[in-house]
Order: sequence, then structure tokens, then C-alpha cells
Amino acid sequence: MNRIMKPTILTTKDLTKSFNKQGKLLKAVNNVSLELAFGESLGIIGESGSGKSTLANMIAGLIAQDTGTIQYNGDYLQMIFQDPKSSFSPKMCLLEGVMEGLRYRQKISTKEMKKRALQALEMVQLPKRYRDKKIGELSGGECQRAAIARAIVLKPQLLICDEITSALDVSIQLDIIKLLQKLKKELSISLFFITHDIAVVSYLCEQLIVLYQGCIVEKGETKTVLNHPQNPYTQELIQSVMTL
Repeated sequence: MNRIMKPTILTTKDLTKSFNKQGKLLKAVNNVSLELAFGESLGIIGESGSGKSTLANMIAGLIAQDTGTIQYNGDYLQMIFQDPKSSFSPKMCLLEGVMEGLRYRQKISTKEMKKRALQALEMVQLPKRYRDKKIGELSGGECQRAAIARAIVLKPQLLICDEITSALDVSIQLDIIKLLQKLKKELSISLFFITHDIAVVSYLCEQLIVLYQGCIVEKGETKTVLNHPQNPYTQELIQSVMTL
């Protein structure tokens, strides 16, 4: 059965990025072209140093590409990092931290900002009693929920998630993945999900890209790539998980 083509929210064409490492030019991302449809999840997997985070940072506008183009067709995109505490001021209570993004991005009243921040906290399953807590008072899983609330309060159409479950216990990882799946459906959000965990992408992502030394070595529907890998590197990644 042919896959129904949906409008794309994100397209990159021939993206490249190099860094100077000890006098040598290292190409971190090499001619990467991809597409992500509205409402879908794209998983990016590969070993450490494969270029995953560099690719995400270019798409988020945190660093500039050397060559190539990025086309984003949505209103807002937000990035969630592996260390959620870094996106919050330790002096602010949680409600203020979630409101902060609204304060600088949208012209709405303080009353409306508080309302939307409380709604976002409720959506990530942090009860009202958390509103006055500082980020340092939260567990790892609660911190990541707070970071997700901070991201969705702006009502983005794309979330870029960079290894956001890798530092969490396995049971907490599953809770966060289920939360993202729920938010994806309820808010019609697209996900650009970076991970080294094949089990996560198999659960969350419809599409999958495998990066190796900055290059795409395999891409397609997640089930197809995982069940019938064509590239030796992809085969090795999957085999390493199966033999653990």
C-alpha cells in the first residue's frame, strides 16, 4: 500500500556543517536532505559524534549551516534538551519559568500568560502545587516534564527533542515517551526526535533516519528500516541491541 503523502512542515536540502578541531576540518553534517510531514515524528539515530545534535541545532537556528537550505513551514518550533535544568532560571518558580517564553514572544496579558502556563503544566501532568517550586526541587522526570511544558506553552507545530530521555531511568523514559505521544495527538505536533535508543524510535516515530559520520546512510518508514535494514551500519546498530 502506498503511503499517503502529507504536506511537509520541515525540509532540508544538502545541509553541511564543518568544525575546526585541532587544525583539522571535521565535517559534522554532510549533505543531509530530509523531509518531515505535519503531525508526524521523525527519529534520528546514530552513534555519538554522528552529527545528530549538530543537525538539530542548525534546524533550531542555534548554529548556522555552511551550505544547504532549511525550509520550515510552521509558526513556531521549540527545542527540548537533554539537560532540562539549563533552560530554567534557578531563581524563578516553575510557573514563572514556563511563562518566560510567552513574555518575550507573544503580546498577551499577564493573566493570559499565567492561564496558558498553568494549562501547559496540567498537560504534562504536573499538578498546580508545582507552580511555586524551583527547578532544583524537581526530580529528573519532573524537570523534563517542566521543559516540555515550557516548549508547548507557545503552541509550536514542531518540537525538536535532543536525547531528552537518555539521562532518565527506564521507567521514567517510558512515561515521557507516552506523554510525547499523547501531546503529539492532542496538539497535532510534529516531532524531530534524536536518540540512540532504537526501542524509543520504534514506539514513537513513523519515519527514521540513520546517521553515520555526518551522512544519511539509511532512511524510510521506521518499521521498514528496522525490520529490513539495507546498510551494514544500520544492521550493526540493530544487531547490537538484539544481542544485549
